[in-house]
Amino acid sequence: MDRRAVIALAAAGLTAPRVASAQGAWPERPVRIIVPFPPGGSVDTIARLFQAKLSEGLGKPVVIENRGGASGSIGGIEMSRAQPDGYTWMLAYDNEATNQTVMRLPYRAMEAFAPVSLVATGPLALVTHKDTPYRTFQDVVDAAKRAPDSIGYATSGAGGLAHVSTTLLTSQAGIQLTHVPYRGGGPAVQDVVAGNVPLFMSNVVIISQHIRNGILRPLGVTTPGETRHVPGVRSFAQQGYGDFEAPTWWAFLGRAGTPEPILAKMQAALARAVTDPDVKAKIEEQGCDVQASSREVCGRFLAAEIEKWGRVIRANHITADS
Repeated sequence: MDRRAVIALAAAGLTAPRVASAQGAWPERPVRIIVPFPPGGSVDTIARLFQAKLSEGLGKPVVIENRGGASGSIGGIEMSRAQPDGYTWMLAYDNEATNQTVMRLPYRAMEAFAPVSLVATGPLALVTHKDTPYRTFQDVVDAAKRAPDSIGYATSGAGGLAHVSTTLLTSQAGIQLTHVPYRGGGPAVQDVVAGNVPLFMSNVVIISQHIRNGILRPLGVTTPGETRHVPGVRSFAQQGYGDFEAPTWWAFLGRAGTPEPILAKMQAALARAVTDPDVKAKIEEQGCDVQASSREVCGRFLAAEIEKWGRVIRANHITADS
């Protein structure tokens, strides 16, 4: 064997243990979680509920960084450019799936990200301010048929699941509503509670307290049937809109190329954090169900959501400016 080959083998022998050692020691410094929405929305709320337990499990600080704007795509773009070293992660919202079709992004989710786990799923709910005349969704349908485009509905952003699913719902109902997009659920809920927008399609996390105190009135949910998170409120499918279903979700994603041992360690630490009895109870009392799925289940789910809502977006010519 020549001298160069011997040196190469020796180098490989020295390098491999160092890489393995680095992966085994991970994390050696604080870990960052990108939240692609402003503070006050559901993604921020859920991330902060498991933040302390995740930090405890990893043995290092976990820092949440809000990168809101453009329906979550600003945070998604930053995540897609992160180093695959296990120190940058993202808590994605359902908008991540719709953004793949609605927007011209410099990345493809299934190529740029490494799915780690579904964290939670839940219903979207269409709500109205208590002072509006709408007692049921049929009241909205009747009013919209009398005056098309005269009723506005807020969402956390153009092209997101709330927007796309409401477009599908109104198409099935044969009505036209005016979309009022916001830069996240936090700013939207403030305006809706103030009575500035008559309708709001949102996950239940950021509106549950306002439903309980009577400020917001739920008119329907996007689960196949009734949900324990909005008791006594019929789903849109139950109200005559066929198989209409649009669950909201939150998923924890890493950067594609992150070493497998790090992905596995993060998935295990995250599962322990979100299923901790206290954390789980706090997340679920917000209006969703903790999942803590495997990496494989998370990946299949994300791919299916991209495909499903991509068809709806293309069929209804939805754009990021809608």
